[in-house]
Order: sequence, then C-alpha cells, then structure tokens
Amino acid sequence: MVTLEQIRSSNVRIATELPPDLVSVFLGGTGAVGETTMKQLAKLAAKPRIYIQGRSKETGERLVAELKDLNPEGEYFFIAADIASLYNVDDFCREIKSKESHINLLFMTTGTLASGKDTAEGLPYHTTVVYYARIRVISNLLPLLQRAFSLRRVVSVFAGTKEGAIDAADFEGRHLALTATRPHMAGMMTLALESLALEAPDVSFVHSFPGSVKTNLGKDVRTAPVMMYRAVWKVIGPLVNIPFAEAGERQLFLATSARFPARPVGAEAGVAATAGVGVGDGVGVAQGSNGEVGGGVYSVNFDGEGAPVKVREALQKLRDDDIVRKLWLHTEDVFTRVTGAAFV
Repeated sequence: MVTLEQIRSSNVRIATELPPDLVSVFLGGTGAVGETTMKQLAKLAAKPRIYIQGRSKETGERLVAELKDLNPEGEYFFIAADIASLYNVDDFCREIKSKESHINLLFMTTGTLASGKDTAEGLPYHTTVVYYARIRVISNLLPLLQRAFSLRRVVSVFAGTKEGAIDAADFEGRHLALTATRPHMAGMMTLALESLALEAPDVSFVHSFPGSVKTNLGKDVRTAPVMMYRAVWKVIGPLVNIPFAEAGERQLFLATSARFPARPVGAEAGVAATAGVGVGDGVGVAQGSNGEVGGGVYSVNFDGEGAPVKVREALQKLRDDDIVRKLWLHTEDVFTRVTGAAFV
C-alpha cells in the first residue's frame, strides 16, 4: 500500500517536477472529492489553469474565489453546464477547445443516487451522468490531452477495483438489481477506458474508488432505499469516513504521479516526460487493469493499490466474451443516435 506520507511527498513535488501552467478540467468539481482534489492541486501546482464544470453559478463563483485565495497566481474558470444532456456536454467541450490548445488533466466525479428516471434525451439519468457524459467528454477532449507536452492523465472517480459482471443485454442498466448496478457500471467504466487507451496510448487513464468520503450525493433524492442508506451512513459514516482534505491528497496523487504512466509505445521519446511526478522510494509503477505493470489503464482503490485477483479475473472474462467491443459499439451508437456524431 502506498502510504499517506509517500503520497504527500509526491504531491509537494508537483510544482518542481511538473511545469507551470498545467491545464486541468474538473467535471463535477463543485463538491466533495472533485472540490477537495481541485483545491489540493491549486495549492501545490505552479500557476495552474483550472476549468470547473457545475450546475450552480453561485457555487462556481465561491469556488473560484477560494481557489484564488489558495493560489493567486493561478487562473480559474467556472463553466455552468448540466451534463445530463449530451448536447450540453458537447457545448462544454467546445468551450474548452476554444480556449485551450492542450489539456494535462481531465478529472471527473459526476454522479447521482437518483434512479428510475430518464434524461430529456431518453437515456437513464444515472447511467448518463456516471458513464455516458464522462466517456463523451473524454472522447471529445482526447486530442487536447494528446497535445500536452507534460502530464497527460484522465481520472474517473467512481468504483475502481469494484468491477464485476456486465449485462450486455442491458448496458443502460434499466433492469439491473440494485446490488448488480455498481459492478456493472464499474466494469463498463474500466473497459471503456481500455478502449480509449487503444486510441490514445500516450495518455494514462485511472479509474479510482475514493473510499468513504462525506458528500452531498443523494441529498435531493427521496426514494426509500436512498433515504435508508443515508440514515444508516449518518451513524457509521463518522467511524469510517476519510477526512475531506486527505481524500483530495489521495486523488491528486492518482492524478499526477508517475506510478500511473501511459503504456509505453516502443521507444517513443517523451513518454517519461508525460508520466507525472517521479515515483519516490518504495513506490513502484502500478499494475494496469490488464495485469501488466505500467499497463496504461489502472483500476485503483483509495489507497493507490490495484484491483484484487478476483476482479482482474472478472475483467479478463469480460474481454474474452468480447464485451469490450460490444460496449464500445453500444456507446458510440448512443452518442450518434442522440447527437448525430460519435464525438465533436
């Protein structure tokens, strides 16, 4: 396990080992894990440029002011967008493209506990904000990530190391049992990142699980299961929750450390330069989701460690069953059906 001391040792070297003016995009950055990670980055990076997606302009303005207090030399931009609409996702990406020639970090935490309702575009709300919107943003912004001269990293915070069976007859997750939803969605996330890594082997992808962190997720949901979950967690949460600032430190490490490099492509020059902050004593390159050290796609727990053998075996079975191809065809079909194009 990577210790908190090792994580902090890596994070404090961001300003000296990574160049100034790192460009970061935070999807779902106005609360919880996204917010605390963003604040750690603002505090530790040299002259960062940070874009924040969220729905509340008031919250966005607060965050921009707090980031400026943490690091007045940085530049911070809030973009209001409801990413439950893939059209809004595309508009958000167009705005980023109009302002930046490259991106170093794409960090995504969008999520919801709401279920049983559809978006205006006819997609399941939960699957859209957790999966379709995130994959759409990556697809749209991948060329900008590939143009970065230093760090090139995508972090999707959801349920890394919790992957399981995927129902290929119900990718949208409309008819899944509650207990089957997380492993299904987690598996989809990791396999989609593997597909994207085939298109961009010079970018590294991390699917992380943040651990137990106090959030406002589900605060507006009044369904019986969610209300029961919140009542139980109100009691046990304080016993197991990771402190807010520590959660940000841990995720920032996943976002910037060379422990999670892109998959080497021959002797391509520049691979090391894009890997991130150099690994310190006792910290090696992580095992990828495919079981290879430095595999380019990483399913990672909150402590920086990879998926257990049982999960890696489950992922391999999905690959053997051709789920990677079927999932990507489904994803592109949804994008084309809703927006008219696989990406913008």
